[in-house]
Amino acid sequence: MDVYLASPRGFCAGVDLAVDIVQLAIEQYGTPVYVKHQIVHNPKVVADVEAMGAITVEQVSDVPEDAVVVFSAHGSPPSDYQIARDRRLTVLDATCPLVTRVHNEAKKYANEGKKIVLVGHDGHQEVIGTTGQTEMELVDERGDWKLPDWDEGTEVAVLTQTTLSVRDTAAAVNRIREIHPSAIVRNDICYATTNRQAAATELSELTEMVLVIGAQNSSNCNRLKDVAINKGIPAYLINGPEELDYSWLAGITRVGITSGASTPEKQVRAVIDAINPDNVFRVGPGEEKTTFAIPRGLRSMVGDGRRASKSDTEPG
Repeated sequence: MDVYLASPRGFCAGVDLAVDIVQLAIEQYGTPVYVKHQIVHNPKVVADVEAMGAITVEQVSDVPEDAVVVFSAHGSPPSDYQIARDRRLTVLDATCPLVTRVHNEAKKYANEGKKIVLVGHDGHQEVIGTTGQTEMELVDERGDWKLPDWDEGTEVAVLTQTTLSVRDTAAAVNRIREIHPSAIVRNDICYATTNRQAAATELSELTEMVLVIGAQNSSNCNRLKDVAINKGIPAYLINGPEELDYSWLAGITRVGITSGASTPEKQVRAVIDAINPDNVFRVGPGEEKTTFAIPRGLRSMVGDGRRASKSDTEPG
């Protein structure tokens, strides 16, 4: 059996940044440091930062007064920052810069008087943060949706969650444009999501089955699984070898493996080791070189902005 390994896969620059900020916060302030929501959507990463001394909470109001809190990579609504001020919390914002860009776009278009439409998944943490920035209509492309009956001349701006399916989002945007042909459309799906879906598409064309390594609550992992299924081959989302059903591999000679942007490489290696393939082939253009510096506003709080080095490397 051969494994075809997608590249790029795994941690993106935003996830690296978020985990680094938690580690630097602990070094600077000691333990505990609180994290509002899972720092990224992967239970193994959450367990790793909690082992360092982080405590994950779902609400800012659960953080003790005068404590240190890191806001997760998914972004937070303004109301969370107000609660933090009321509780005299030291806030370190680990929001991915590409999510912050969407927040800034929302506020910009609102100030210009435009109606804003966000294509995203209802209830996802990123969507909660973005919809909190200003008034907007949410279009969840997974189900039925309808825009308000705005006048024909209404100026409309369309934003998107950063971790959506490229294909499904394009279909939703096309429907919106049929209603509002002059709508401004921002392509907010991030580079990491786009690149991983492109590599997964190539992977699906070369293999008989695809394993996506990552968490069930990870939007970008689920979209990678959808890519393979839409190409007509079976795909399974697992968080590690403990969730691997070996009956899936019966009669399979070419297995594709990829992982979401919040999945550490050690989880991918563990699955490959469990399969014990004859060969491992790389598929795709290669890993990204993008990095995000510690935000300027945090450097005085967590040191000089140095980045933690990665300890995980690609499997041989």
